[in-house]
Amino acid sequence: MTFAQWQELAPAAAAREIHQRVRSRLSSVQQRAVVAFLRPESEIAADFAGAAPGSPLERIPFFAKDLFDVGGVPTFGGSAFLPEVRLTRAVDGAFVKATKATGAVLAGKTQMHEFAYGVTGENPTYGDCESPRAPGRTTGGSSSGSAAVVAAGIAPLALGSDTGCSVRLPAAFCGIYGFRLMPRDPWISDALGLATTFDTAGWFTDNAPDMRTAIGALVGLRTSQREPRGCYLEMPGLDPDVATACHQAASPFAEPAEPFVRDDLLHGFGPARDSYNTITAIEAWEVHQGWAEKCQDRYDPNVWQRLTRVRSITPAQIADADLGLATIRMLWTKFFLTYDFLILAATPFPAMTKAECTFENRMRILTLNAPASIGGLPVLTVPVTLPSGLTTGLQIIVNSPQSPVVNWVLGRC
Repeated sequence: MTFAQWQELAPAAAAREIHQRVRSRLSSVQQRAVVAFLRPESEIAADFAGAAPGSPLERIPFFAKDLFDVGGVPTFGGSAFLPEVRLTRAVDGAFVKATKATGAVLAGKTQMHEFAYGVTGENPTYGDCESPRAPGRTTGGSSSGSAAVVAAGIAPLALGSDTGCSVRLPAAFCGIYGFRLMPRDPWISDALGLATTFDTAGWFTDNAPDMRTAIGALVGLRTSQREPRGCYLEMPGLDPDVATACHQAASPFAEPAEPFVRDDLLHGFGPARDSYNTITAIEAWEVHQGWAEKCQDRYDPNVWQRLTRVRSITPAQIADADLGLATIRMLWTKFFLTYDFLILAATPFPAMTKAECTFENRMRILTLNAPASIGGLPVLTVPVTLPSGLTTGLQIIVNSPQSPVVNWVLGRC
């Protein structure tokens, strides 16, 4: 249902609908893989009834990724042990509080790739999160459960976070819309972090009008009297069907980049993935070092391997990463002197099967998404349907969450 259809329901009916949809639209296995915490019907109904009349997102139910704190509810971050080493907050975190202030109603919390350190949505503790629209294939991660509740129609809005691609990838794999903000925003600052240089808050909706409403309510929408100028850049490594579909989907918004712009960007983005991986490894260890050693055997082995990669990073690699960060940010500054937005494919392929969740494919995904992460830039993700019926997406990369480009693109979707 759309935002407007949810708003037509009576409070008790809306609360009941959420619970019924969790039970009917997710198998018992996927309920555990998708939903971390579901509030009782009576509490949800009371909040629906108490929503401030006329508030921007009045009576819109939402879920929050389980790295955003909800008062009195333990935050696990996709792990089996986090509340044992991190205090449970008595009050809502900044993002949940701000979303509630728009009149939206918290329905629960969603599962995620452990500690947000992964892109596949696999989780050995709670189960791998599958796309509701492509059973047997992953939602992608790390905001896996949030994308799943929106794609399954359980709620029309879900909060996520994006460090390397954690909103963009699940939105593309699940065929929904995603929006990420900028690092060091107050809404991400008190959440469970992965890498503060890159961590951003974001959210998902099922359709463009609802995304437009959510952005307007949460950060504001701007318009411009001139048509924005952008270009589409085809990055290497896309599957042929994805390359064709993304080129076609981008054409209503922008022409392909001119050769000199294309070559400048492709060359400049070259160090992005390695710089991202090095800086993330260093900063993730800073988050975990207080408890990592004593909890070593309770981590997902793959996550533990990524965390401990910091031990092998050399001073030369750190210097290269810092140089890559500075150089790519300068490249973005130069780009935005001429253009208002850049379009990239969000994924090199459609949603993966379990067998396809490999290191090599993870690197292919990060190659596409690291440039915007390094730039610390907002991104609107627009779904793109492939001939197979599976989906990918476009990254619409802008230089401000309030960029008129966002409003302009959503008005054309």
